Amino acid sequence: MEVFLEPVSPSTINLYIQVGKKSYYEHYLHLWEDRNPNAYISKSFTVSVVQAELKNPNIANFLVKVNNESIGIVKLVRNKALDEYSDGESLLVEKIYLLKSYSGKGFGRKVLHLIENYARNLNKKIVWLDTMQKGGPLNFYLKNGFAIKKEGALNLPGAKSTERAMWVLTKHL
Repeated sequence: MEVFLEPVSPSTINLYIQVGKKSYYEHYLHLWEDRNPNAYISKSFTVSVVQAELKNPNIANFLVKVNNESIGIVKLVRNKALDEYSDGESLLVEKIYLLKSYSGKGFGRKVLHLIENYARNLNKKIVWLDTMQKGGPLNFYLKNGFAIKKEGALNLPGAKSTERAMWVLTKHL
């Protein structure tokens, strides 16, 4: 099955929000006090937020598609400096969320390859992202060539203090 990234358009904003919220709820409620991620959802998955992102030339929002089915979302920041790497050298992967029923089946690896090719087409030197220090995503990224660069933290109201620790990961292209 071919996996591809379809740019979000005004007509697919609601689908992006629906798939993004569902995949987030399936994977990340444990991070939040009372399993309530509203602080994150309200800054990520509202029509006004996504409309503003679509107008920002530095942000690229995608639906992850297999055949004609949306199985996840991706959000990239095309030019985002990290330490010694300038905006022009660095692409931030802000979101990769796959629906739970598609996790662990090789789709995430294919999505990473698509993102890396996207970054290469922009002449980037690195792709970088934040991930939780605990849990499966860290191992997934390490297996796919990312390296731990430094510590980070989830700094949103309502996040459990025991779940705030993050790693900043990089992959050289």
